[in-house]
Amino acid sequence: MDTDHTPLRQLLYVSSSTPSVVIDVPRIVAQSRQNNALDGVTGLLWSDGKRFLQVLEGPADSVSATFARIRRDPRHRAIVILHDREIETRQFGSWTMAQRGAGDSGDAFDAQMRRLLDNASDSVRGSFLGLIAARA
Repeated sequence: MDTDHTPLRQLLYVSSSTPSVVIDVPRIVAQSRQNNALDGVTGLLWSDGKRFLQVLEGPADSVSATFARIRRDPRHRAIVILHDREIETRQFGSWTMAQRGAGDSGDAFDAQMRRLLDNASDSVRGSFLGLIAARA
């Protein structure tokens, strides 16, 4: 449990990118890392540039504010919340984002994602692994 005993919230969502918008995933990751660090939000983001799957964890108010920004972002459409629940401990510790680098192979990135999902709940792990498998 986090040491300050603030209730934690975990929100898992999937969305699609708006077709007419060019998605700069490295820029999104850099900005999100900065915002999330300020807000105490951790989690994991997977994107292939067309779809996004993200789990957000942190204080309930911070997760709400982060998700509200995501909902207002015109790059996202068809946002679907897969689950939204209170948790006692963070499943991703201090991890904020995973990003596939330009020189990274898809297999290497998928292996990295699987390692990051080791401590995740079955529902979170299954959602990410299902999207990874669909990409293959």
